[in-house]
Formats: sequence, structure tokens, C-alpha cells
Amino acid sequence: MAKKGQKFKKVALELRLEAIKERIEDGKTFPYLAEKYQVSVATVKTWVRIYKRDGGLDIKKKGRPKEGNINYKERYEILKKFFVFLDEEEPDKR
Repeated sequence: MAKKGQKFKKVALELRLEAIKERIEDGKTFPYLAEKYQVSVATVKTWVRIYKRDGGLDIKKKGRPKEGNINYKERYEILKKFFVFLDEEEPDKR
């Protein structure tokens, strides 16, 4: 777990891809690559796992995608119609 104020080392995408290539094509060991690129063994394993799973190391945005161009007026009109519909349904149930 990261500690408060901890700085993380950023490794360029080209170097990550080079390390992955060495592992997959040349069969270099994880400890060798970790020492060569000055990262942990777990980090190299993570790079290789993500590369194999996704076919690349492109950075994906995490979380739910944000809605673009939210039309509040249109949503408001839909809600008004929905509440009218609910009011019409209630007398039948009584």
C-alpha cells in the first residue's frame, strides 16, 4: 500500500514495451528485467500480464465514462411526464 506523500517512479512506455519484448521474445527472467529497468519484479510481471491480456499497454481511463452534452431541459421534461404518468396510475390502485 502506498504511503502518504510517496513518490512513484514513472517508466516511459517505450522502456516498458522493450522489457515486455525481452520477456516474451527473448525469454529473459523477471528478476533480470527488474534489475535492468530498476523496478520491482511484480511491476514487470504486471506489465507482461496487462500486455498479454489487452494486447498493449495503452493507458485506459478508469471508472465510469462521463456523459457528454447533458441536456438538463430534456431530462426535466421526461421526469415531468413520468410524474404525470404516476399520478394517473395511482387512482386505479385505490
